Amino acid sequence: MFSMGAPGDTMMAVLSGKIRISVPSAEGRELLLAILSPGEVFGEIALLDGKQRTADATAVTKCSLAMLDRRDVLAFLDRYPGAWSNIVSVLCSRLRKADEHLAEVAFLQLPARLAKALLRGISPETAPKANAAPQIQLSQRELGNLVGAARESVNKCLRQWQDDGIVSIKGSVITIKNRAALEQLADPS
Repeated sequence: MFSMGAPGDTMMAVLSGKIRISVPSAEGRELLLAILSPGEVFGEIALLDGKQRTADATAVTKCSLAMLDRRDVLAFLDRYPGAWSNIVSVLCSRLRKADEHLAEVAFLQLPARLAKALLRGISPETAPKANAAPQIQLSQRELGNLVGAARESVNKCLRQWQDDGIVSIKGSVITIKNRAALEQLADPS
């Protein structure tokens, strides 16, 4: 959709599909910040401050997006100043998530970070059938990028959890078999 450093005069809303938001490093590594689903917006920072994009946005699946132009959004906000509170709410939510992510990477061991990431990945669409176990579709490399760890370390942790009956893994699909055990791993205190 766009690359970090590109000019940003539009904001997008995900109507269908999934969008990956990430920050690349000079060495070719990547920090995965989020995978956005329908109903979520992205590109709002550059749209509001008129500066460059702060991250890469890539379609993970076939997507349908609504694009909002900077001048139209700013004109709307001038006409309806009460709408600013919604924008501020979105930005504050993103800032809180970023703070939480930084604290996790800085202070938690890999098993807790990985468990939290998997639990965050559980959403209504991950368990479409009433009694089906939640599934998360992310590669081990993507999970490593999300939790600030090497793919090999993520693989070792997931294999142990699979042996313990907490998850099952088939390709890039991780099925949560024991959510209570995962929640316990996510809160090591």
